[in-house]
Amino acid sequence: MALATHGRYDYSAIVDRQDYSWPEGKRLAIYVAVNVEHFEFGNLLGHTAAGDAPWPDHRNFAWRDYGNRVGMWRILKMLDELGLPAVHNLNSSIYDYCPEVVDAIRARGDEIVAHGRTNSERQGTLSENDEKRLIDEVTETIARNEGSPAKGWMAPWMSASLVTPDLLQEAGYEYSLDWPCDDQPIWLTTRNGRILSVPYPVEINDVPQMLARRHTPEEFAQMIIDQFEEMLEQSVDQALVMPISLHTMVAGQPYRLRQVRRALRHIVEHAGRDRIWFTRAGEIASYCASLPAGVVPGS
Repeated sequence: MALATHGRYDYSAIVDRQDYSWPEGKRLAIYVAVNVEHFEFGNLLGHTAAGDAPWPDHRNFAWRDYGNRVGMWRILKMLDELGLPAVHNLNSSIYDYCPEVVDAIRARGDEIVAHGRTNSERQGTLSENDEKRLIDEVTETIARNEGSPAKGWMAPWMSASLVTPDLLQEAGYEYSLDWPCDDQPIWLTTRNGRILSVPYPVEINDVPQMLARRHTPEEFAQMIIDQFEEMLEQSVDQALVMPISLHTMVAGQPYRLRQVRRALRHIVEHAGRDRIWFTRAGEIASYCASLPAGVVPGS
């Protein structure tokens, strides 16, 4: 029986690949991804803290908005205290709604990843022409405000159509965070070339763990620590990427933030810090693009 396939990458066992290291011989690349999202009032699509409510669902809208009004600022302060860089998966509507947030991201020198217009829509359900218009609009908005377009893309809800990688490559994007299939970057095939897939977590991610699976903040912090300790050991054999995904309305809640800070401090103060590359997704992508052909799967 022949199964349908996506045709984007071939199977590659991580134990059979060429070895390489990150800059300065580092073995484990760690980046923190902060999801900065904006939602349309009355649109019921969105994260929920305590289940859906009838339209217009002002309670969940307000809870999501807490992330931009309060949670984001608490997370940024924590990152400053720990000296950590970050990637910000940014809905382009944030530029109009709360530009102060983008000013703070820019002041830190952090990376902006294009994250659609709003998380009140899924791009994977659009026609190819409509999806292209969405990508073009987001690309233009970020380029106009930042002076250059974003290098990376993450679809709202990680929702991708059959042609999303093609459209992203054709729009000039260098990497995508939408394919969580590996602990190393891999090249995806597109109809006009290739685009890099940089690892992004659906496990070490506050939304699925604490909202969907109902794990406690203490459990989530221990997940981060255990993931780190295990991957640091595994990185002796392969250079690995450990992303950590936070959402401003989730991790930005004080009782959760306290536990996230505890886990990140454990990493920052670890004795094996000399093997860790605290970085951003775009820097990982640029480094992988510089490696000789055959090193990164799909190259």
